[in-house]
Amino acid sequence: MSDLIYQGRPVRFNSGIKIAEAPPGVEGEGFFVTKLSEVVGLGRKNSLWPLPFATSCCGIEFMATMGSHYDIARFGSERVGFSPRQCDLLMVMGTIAKKMGPVLRQVYLQMAEPRWVLSVGACASSGGIFDTYSVLQGIDQVIPVDVYVPGCPPRPEAILDGLMKIQDLVGKESIRRRNSEQYKALLSEYGIQ
Repeated sequence: MSDLIYQGRPVRFNSGIKIAEAPPGVEGEGFFVTKLSEVVGLGRKNSLWPLPFATSCCGIEFMATMGSHYDIARFGSERVGFSPRQCDLLMVMGTIAKKMGPVLRQVYLQMAEPRWVLSVGACASSGGIFDTYSVLQGIDQVIPVDVYVPGCPPRPEAILDGLMKIQDLVGKESIRRRNSEQYKALLSEYGIQ
C-alpha cells in the first residue's frame, strides 16, 4: 500500500495500481492523469440508451427487468428510447420472422455509431423451437451481435447479466476500434458500409 495526500487527507491505493508522475508544469492539486479512451468508455458504459425490439415472450421478461424489483435503471439504462436515431444499444427479444429481417437491419443502420446489439432469448439467438422456413435462425444472419443472452425466455437476472456484459465490452472498447480494418471487415461481411 502506498499513501497519497489529497486535500490534506491520506488516500490509500493497492500496490497493483501504478501512479505516474505528472509532467513538468502540470504539478499541483486538481490534476488527475488517465487515458481518454478510459474516460470515454466510462461515460458510454454508464449511459447506454437501449432500443427494445421485442416481438414475443422475451419482451415480457424485459418489462419485468424494467420494473422496480430488478430496476435496470441502476445500470444507467433507464432511458429506453423508441427511435433508433437516439439509441446506441439494440436489444432484440423474441422470434424474428424472415420478413422482419430487412426491417431489423434498417433499424440497426439508423442507429448512430457506436452501436451495440444484445440478442435476448433462444428465438433471437438461434430461432429457438421454431425451426421453420419462415423464422430467421438467429439475428446474426442480418446484423452483427455483440452479446447473446440464453434462455426461453431468459429470466430478468439473465437480461441484466447480458447488459453488464455489454457494459464491460463498451468500457474496454478503444475509441479507434470503429475505424479499424477488422471492424470494417466485419461490417462488410453484412454488406454494411
